[in-house]
Amino acid sequence: MRSILVLGAGRSSSALISYLLEKAPGQSWKVTVGDVSEAAARERVGNSASGKAIAFDVKKEGSETVIAAHDLVISVLPAMYHPLVAKFCLKHRKHLLTASYVSQDMHALNAEAKNAGLLFLNECGLDPGIDHMSAMQVIDRLRSEGADLYSFESFTGGLIAPETDPANPWRYKFTWNPRNVVMAGQGTAKFLQEGQFKYIPYQQLFKRVTPVEVTGYGRYEGYANRDSLGYRALYGLQDIKTMLRGTLRNEGFCAAWDVLVQLGCTDDSYSMEGVSEMTHRSFLNSFTGYHATRKLEEKIAKQTGVTQDGPELAKLRWTGLFDETPVGLEEGTPAQVLEHILNKKWKLAPDDKDMIVMWHRFRYAKDGRGQETQATLVAKGDDSVRTAMAKTVGLPLGIAAKLLLEGKIKSRGVVVPVTKEFYDPILAELKTLGVELEEK
Repeated sequence: MRSILVLGAGRSSSALISYLLEKAPGQSWKVTVGDVSEAAARERVGNSASGKAIAFDVKKEGSETVIAAHDLVISVLPAMYHPLVAKFCLKHRKHLLTASYVSQDMHALNAEAKNAGLLFLNECGLDPGIDHMSAMQVIDRLRSEGADLYSFESFTGGLIAPETDPANPWRYKFTWNPRNVVMAGQGTAKFLQEGQFKYIPYQQLFKRVTPVEVTGYGRYEGYANRDSLGYRALYGLQDIKTMLRGTLRNEGFCAAWDVLVQLGCTDDSYSMEGVSEMTHRSFLNSFTGYHATRKLEEKIAKQTGVTQDGPELAKLRWTGLFDETPVGLEEGTPAQVLEHILNKKWKLAPDDKDMIVMWHRFRYAKDGRGQETQATLVAKGDDSVRTAMAKTVGLPLGIAAKLLLEGKIKSRGVVVPVTKEFYDPILAELKTLGVELEEK
């Protein structure tokens, strides 16, 4: 009997835990789910005889003992806690899987993990994760065919299905951690375009978008992720001319979001005064200049360069940001207040369906001429619990856990799944589960 410990029972964990519990009897696994809310863990485990729910807080005494008692740890906790979990795993010789980006603290454990014969697999979710694996599968195939790749662009977005909330002009709701959405893009985006290094500071990020058209689904827009340059070495594309990874949104989203960025609503560096007495409208007004007679809408339009009757302010109006509704918080930073307001309209209703859209474009020279391959993944959720986001983040982790416990993964150390050892079996099983990229 092998034991798996899943840390975190949040919205991204449902498909992962269901997959592990479904496989557990045939694989002789025992699956423990730990969360600060034992009730949330119990809800994920349900009545499965192969599962157990526990209260777990990685910051409290006893968490190390729990980790030591299992063979494999899968952490879907907030990324800030992964290095602490990793140190416990290293001390007690336990493999660790996460879907999060490799942090500097995690990367620093590479040599120790490798020497201990441990796999610390990161970036094995959706984005990062499926994007890496699907891209590398195509890149390696093109190389084997003698292609000279000179451009790679990749955009992924968690959106809502066309039939969900049709009146919602943003075409967006929170399908993963709301705080991460509000804080997205802060810092400077770095990428390579036509041989030139490009840098986009946060205050310009949502103004400079890339148009993306996905056949059968329509037009989207993408904004650049923080650092695309680091993936040249990871993908073996040191000599490439264009390297751009980004986030996908429906058309018009970025211009409206940029209004909130320009006003300062996404700032998380200070606490606001008077939050307990604040309304949605007074929250917005606190970021505009004083004027005795000018309306808030007019001030925002003048300050941000949009029109009062344009689509940007229409989106803010639909969200209730101009309403005199009480915020409902005692305190908070601008980003925390904005997240709280948005969650009133952007929280998934029980029957809402989300949708993942991933798009890769490879441009290359082959047989003496320029060619292009596009690869697209579109996945829909079933409802607000069995979401496409949960499936695409959780299933790769579950499959990787199975492969590791079956002895089919030999890599050790701090690893990102960009080699054939990972991408072939994981993508093959994902295809059987309805998650598949189409190429043209």
